Amino acid sequence: MDNQNQRNLILAVVLTAVILLGWEAGMRYFYPNADKPQPVAAASPTPGTANAPAPQATATAKPTREGGLASEADRALEAQDLASALKSPQRVAIDAPGLTGSINLVGGAVDDLSTRRHTAALDQPNELQRIFSPAGTPAQHYAQFGWTGDNVALPNAQTVWTAPAGAKLTPKTPVRITWDNGAGLTYALTYAIDDDYMLTVTQTVANNGAAPVTVKPVAQLNRTSKTASVSTWNVHSGPFGAFDGTVSFDPNYKDVDKTGTVANDGKADWLGFTDIYWMTTLIPEKADATSDFRALGNGIYLADLFYAPQAVAPGLSATRTTRLFAGAKESTVLDKYEAQGIPKFGLAIDWGWFRWFEKPIFWLLGSLYKLVGNFGVAIILLTLIVRGVMFPVAQRQFASMAAMRAIQPKMKALQERYKDDKPKQQEEIMALYKKEGVNPLAGCLPIFLQIPVFFALYKVLILSVEMRHKPFALWIHDLSAPDPLHILNLFGLLPFTPPSFLGIGLLALLLGITMFLQFKLNPAAMDPAQQQVFAIMPWMMMFIMAPFAAGLLIYWITSNVLTIAQQAYLYSKHPQLKVQADKAVVDHERAKSRKN
Repeated sequence: MDNQNQRNLILAVVLTAVILLGWEAGMRYFYPNADKPQPVAAASPTPGTANAPAPQATATAKPTREGGLASEADRALEAQDLASALKSPQRVAIDAPGLTGSINLVGGAVDDLSTRRHTAALDQPNELQRIFSPAGTPAQHYAQFGWTGDNVALPNAQTVWTAPAGAKLTPKTPVRITWDNGAGLTYALTYAIDDDYMLTVTQTVANNGAAPVTVKPVAQLNRTSKTASVSTWNVHSGPFGAFDGTVSFDPNYKDVDKTGTVANDGKADWLGFTDIYWMTTLIPEKADATSDFRALGNGIYLADLFYAPQAVAPGLSATRTTRLFAGAKESTVLDKYEAQGIPKFGLAIDWGWFRWFEKPIFWLLGSLYKLVGNFGVAIILLTLIVRGVMFPVAQRQFASMAAMRAIQPKMKALQERYKDDKPKQQEEIMALYKKEGVNPLAGCLPIFLQIPVFFALYKVLILSVEMRHKPFALWIHDLSAPDPLHILNLFGLLPFTPPSFLGIGLLALLLGITMFLQFKLNPAAMDPAQQQVFAIMPWMMMFIMAPFAAGLLIYWITSNVLTIAQQAYLYSKHPQLKVQADKAVVDHERAKSRKN
């Protein structure tokens, strides 16, 4: 590897670190409070819909990467409140392949949902990941369907709905609950559920009175930000939606706090709240609907969906249907719903600008996982495929290196001849490249081709719920989380957790060692400054990469090992390159000693 290629490698490594770390660090510097909700005075509730009082604020705990209650006191209170709320007999059980929980007949709210496919934590394999919690609990998050209107008795948060005896919501058995207002109107909510995470709610008003009435159907999500996952520059957590066919990851919780209400422009295709792995969204039927996000204070937020008023004549009824998604952001499930007519639903996963490349990497990784049954092995196979695809490029790189070595005497002659005329020197050197058929940039192509793959895998590991809690082998129980073993605390024997920048684990150490061996295999750089950079680069990257997902480090370690093997093979096929490179270094050292 000549000096130009060594400089290209340094530049590629630096660019990768900048992409992964620099931007986020810059955003946190310029916007240090961008992800911290600021409590404001409570907004006025929507008439006729359920708005439970916000739980009293407690000491704010730092949000976690996955979300959920971060305070130990809140978790204890949540368990206590759930045990009390869910033992009520005024509930209709939900039993589906994707979701389990219950509907609260007081208010008719869907306020108890857990996903059967994902556990709450790696060390709690028997506890399901909770999506919804009842009003008033620390993890408050639920969906409400109702009506607004003037001069008409409407159901509210205290209304007790009637359900058929023994009713249970399953994919084969919808549930219809009703309430008679005693003035000629019968309200009904019909719930249906599929095998994944979608509920369909049909709101019906039957007018049995003598006079026409006008009501306005409303659907609403209510949640606390206490359970929100960390929101960063490349992964949004908070309000979001699709409006007029365009997905928007705005506003954040702070924006809603500032104004109290953020009205959404355009027709609402769907809207709600997202965390990294979970989301809850309202999807209106094909009818114009307006929407907004609101702050009620104490970290409680609403996502509102307002339909046009419906006039109901005596003896007739009016219906409105809304779908409710509450569950994990599984890519295949979201894509399936998009194929069924929900615009841009697959983009509810915040893939970003490079989704055209990230989604194929995710598909390939998923396909390899189906083949081998282990995501760690799948990552290694992915690395093999990437290196295999780029092997012909690497061969051309070595051919380019040989050509560059061959014309070195001519280049030196031109540099000496035109040492006082730099523009002319560059012109003659470019002419030499053209005459000899040499491309000086060919050496950096394999390096830069790997950067998109690396970044795509980084996004897949932090976004994909499919990667969450997936083990590899030995001590690696979650490829989407950092290496849990730290050298500084003797791999957990000492009772403290080192800060992230000092949390050097075995994987980070292996990364440094393999990068060091890779650099040692290259010919020594002629420039002393480059020699120093290559001496410290492996250990600098060891510290930089230590806090990243274990799966990402496995990819980089595997890539380093394959690069070492590839370099050894190609040098065996082109021994003159090694000889020429070593001779050039010796000549350079002799020339430098003569000058001294």
